[in-house]
Amino acid sequence: MSALVVGLWTANIVVDCAGQLAFKAAASDPRAGDGLARWLYMARRPWIWIGVSSYVAEFVIWLAFLSLVPLSDGVLLGSINIVVILLLGRLLFREKLTPLRIIGVTLISLGVAVVGLK
Repeated sequence: MSALVVGLWTANIVVDCAGQLAFKAAASDPRAGDGLARWLYMARRPWIWIGVSSYVAEFVIWLAFLSLVPLSDGVLLGSINIVVILLLGRLLFREKLTPLRIIGVTLISLGVAVVGLK
């Protein structure tokens, strides 16, 4: 893989994870309330807009990445985002790592490694 492809892949991972974590932070705020009040509260908080902005940036980065790699490789390489988000969710939000999730993360990581070595 060229340096540009690796750079776009890395940027995609970072921006996607930032968006997911920002959305989780917005949705986890205990002050948000219920129903429509919850949505209005989240809309006024910066986390939701950081998440939306991250997704817009990720869209552009993903298109650039896919313009340089075959779709089948790009989607498989993009699967590493699942692994990173799961680990960051554990670190930042104390989410559970069950044995099945660990097996899944291991299989995804092996698949990404195989595609990356191709």
